[in-house]
Amino acid sequence: MTARIRLILSASMSFVFYFCWSYWANNMVSDDHALVLRSAFVQGMLSGTITVLFTFILEKAVHRFKGSNLCLMFIVPLICSVHSKSKQNIAVFRSFNGALNRYAKYFAGSAVPGALLAPLIPIGFQASIAIAVNVINHTPNLWLTVAPSILLTAIYGYVYTFTLLRQPPMPASQE
Repeated sequence: MTARIRLILSASMSFVFYFCWSYWANNMVSDDHALVLRSAFVQGMLSGTITVLFTFILEKAVHRFKGSNLCLMFIVPLICSVHSKSKQNIAVFRSFNGALNRYAKYFAGSAVPGALLAPLIPIGFQASIAIAVNVINHTPNLWLTVAPSILLTAIYGYVYTFTLLRQPPMPASQE
């Protein structure tokens, strides 16, 4: 299946599902049928559009991080080095270094594939837009409307990432 067909299919399924979900979630708390229908249409359109953007960004991010690995052991010293001026911070820094050295021996040779972090950027992007648009729209049942969207987007992002990682690279003419 080409990338374009995956985008269209994903966006269509997203629109239908979230239109229905939002209609159901907001119909429980509001008697204003026009507001409920508008909220359902806004959530469906938002979800369909965000799915296209999400999938596009995710494919680019997976392609970018596909061959890289991250060793989480090196993140803490970088963070601590910013605050290493005072004696108290130096003690904290040494404490972290001792713990890191102990765990480095335990986790020798292991690393996190960079592609596992690829979905985090589009998930954060999608969540912030979904919340903001529904706040602006005055969606009656905001959290019940957007929570499944955020959760299912995260699941979709990781399933899609693993699917992309298993596929052999396609020639540029088929994408």
